[in-house]
Amino acid sequence: MNNRRNFLRKSTALGLGAFGVNSLFNQMHAASFLEAEQAWNPDSAQNEDYWSVIQNAYSASKSEVLILNNGGVSPSPIVVQDALEKYNRQAAQGPSYHMWRVIDKGREPLRKRLAGLGGCDPEEVAINRNATEALNTVIFGLPMEKGDEVIGMIYDYPNMMNAWKQRQLRDGIVYKQLSFDFPIENDDQIVKAYEDAITPKTKLIHVTHIVNWIGQIMPVKKISQMAHKRGIEVIVDGAHSFALLDYKIPDLECDYFGTSLHKFLSAPVGSGMMWVKKDKIAKIWPLVCNHEPTSADIRKFETLGTRSFCIEQAIGEAINFQEGIGTRRKQERVHFLKKYWAEKALQIPGVKIHTSLKPEYSCAIAGVSIDGMKPSELDSKLFNDFRIHTVGMTYEGVNCVRVTPHVYTSLKDLDRFVDALNKISKKV
Repeated sequence: MNNRRNFLRKSTALGLGAFGVNSLFNQMHAASFLEAEQAWNPDSAQNEDYWSVIQNAYSASKSEVLILNNGGVSPSPIVVQDALEKYNRQAAQGPSYHMWRVIDKGREPLRKRLAGLGGCDPEEVAINRNATEALNTVIFGLPMEKGDEVIGMIYDYPNMMNAWKQRQLRDGIVYKQLSFDFPIENDDQIVKAYEDAITPKTKLIHVTHIVNWIGQIMPVKKISQMAHKRGIEVIVDGAHSFALLDYKIPDLECDYFGTSLHKFLSAPVGSGMMWVKKDKIAKIWPLVCNHEPTSADIRKFETLGTRSFCIEQAIGEAINFQEGIGTRRKQERVHFLKKYWAEKALQIPGVKIHTSLKPEYSCAIAGVSIDGMKPSELDSKLFNDFRIHTVGMTYEGVNCVRVTPHVYTSLKDLDRFVDALNKISKKV
């Protein structure tokens, strides 16, 4: 808390932020965040006065449609929207000059900010467009031979599963997929499943930190420790965990990590990050060409050609916003919101929750179903009758509607959702 207050006071007094005195966060929010901080009660589970300040910083909080699919992509706070608009206007005055020679100069400061948020070395961080690009870079860039084995699971993200299947088709690697009956509230059970699948040909384990289908938190560190004892590398899909769960990337003890920044960091859509352990960089081939593809410079993964540097630079304001709240506080709040609605929903006859409500095993995402209704039917009913946006999940034994609140979601919003579930259940 002291670090967060110091950050806010420094921003307010000196105008410091993502890139100096021009930080929009400083202009728009530092003072109000600091004022709200003074009213924070560490003994309260709710602190609704504090969170109302955060909610008001999002235009999505005022939308007619209640967005409860923040696991797909999250709205950006107004300050990030304004930053992106500012950079876009600047670039439009002459992209070949403003974009390449001015805006792009902010990449190295941004790299340091992202590394600070991830608790890692800036020389291990590459800025890209999403978790798919980050993880596909590693998946297709890893030197592997015919017969080498990779262990994943059927509940990894589809783009990652398809990438491994493509390598299997192209290079003859062996791609194994485990199956789990989630929710599971036993780390050892999960670790043992990966361990039992290992053979002398196993080279890598692919782990999804938070399973997007149903919200299970996987014991990544324990899996990494087990794998490394056997000389096996670990790649982690952190799309749903970064800037939500309170951890530093090196804490996971993995070798490779990719994430999307447009989920819980609330950065602009189309922003992502990859992390590669420093001694692994040289051996990974870039997904897109580079003049030194075998170098140990993390920047070789950023040769993407022309793309929006405006999106990249607006990430800085999302980091300011994140630091103004604090990741630990954010994690606790979003878990509280999930538990708030889920416990109420469990009191409704016919309603089932398909996700653990314990903070060790889930955070934002929870699956819900109503007896007698298909997920697609419940999803449609919620939107058409109540203007509530969720997403139906029907895949490999998962049959539920995925619900994902964010920090801008209010208790009133969640009461509206639970009331909708209650009304729907009575008509089934």
